[in-house]
Amino acid sequence: MEGILNVNKPAGWTSHDVVAKLRGILRGCKVGHAGTLDPAATGVLPILVGRATRVAEYLMDWDKDYAAVLRLGDETDTQDATGTILASRPVEGITEEKIRAVLPRFLGRISQTPPMYSAVKIQGVPLYKAARAGRTVARQPREVIVHALEMRDVSGRDVSLFVRCSKGTYVRTLCADIGAALGVGGHLLALERRRVGPLSLEQALTIEEAGSKFLAGRLADDLLSLDAALAHLPAVTLDEAAAGRVRHGTPVPIGPVRMELPGQPVRLKDPSGRLLALGRVGEGPAGSAEAAEAKVKILKVLVDPA
Repeated sequence: MEGILNVNKPAGWTSHDVVAKLRGILRGCKVGHAGTLDPAATGVLPILVGRATRVAEYLMDWDKDYAAVLRLGDETDTQDATGTILASRPVEGITEEKIRAVLPRFLGRISQTPPMYSAVKIQGVPLYKAARAGRTVARQPREVIVHALEMRDVSGRDVSLFVRCSKGTYVRTLCADIGAALGVGGHLLALERRRVGPLSLEQALTIEEAGSKFLAGRLADDLLSLDAALAHLPAVTLDEAAAGRVRHGTPVPIGPVRMELPGQPVRLKDPSGRLLALGRVGEGPAGSAEAAEAKVKILKVLVDPA
């Protein structure tokens, strides 16, 4: 059994807690996850089962949808509701019109400074460890993409937001920055991840549902196949001889297709359309000897050699 399982992470669980629980349920299957959620957050957590654990880095480009609640007026040291309040300001002058007016500043390519309470590593040490020790570490801003940012509701000082964003986006930092732009500060009060790539919250299973389906022998029906999960990568169909070599990790010629895909990872398939491996197309000047003789380097073999 292998593929990506769409799990609805409950509040209070770490992503590792979910993996550990499912590892016990699935009885020896390799289990991992892609796209960590903070313990207080809920929603879609992609669980990697079997060989899917080998392709996590190729799934990280999936964009994500969130339902977030921004609480205005209170800044916290963690930028969310789990932290200590550092400053409080009145919010009576903040209208819906003012909120709508600042949101466009945070659309498109924006710069974010990773929060101190995060797993980002500086010189090999996670920032949260430094934060817990009372130290602040200099961090370099990172570019992320916010594809959509909409205000859905305002209730008192709580603002409900819809966010569609790229990998690496911290929604709690986005909330803190919006609060700062409004002049009153703010933090992330609640977060629900509603979509990760092709995985939506409507189709997500609870941990209990996943366990029941496994015991009934029906969980495989809910796994997204590796081929479907990697559909954003170009596919190259090989002949039988080349497919046999790929199963053993041997580089194979790719011919004219290579000219269209220099340096890119690709899905390598046999003549029946079965996904065999991931490869990377060699690079070289068009028309050169290197181009004519280039082969696909095998990155990950995803089937048994036989």
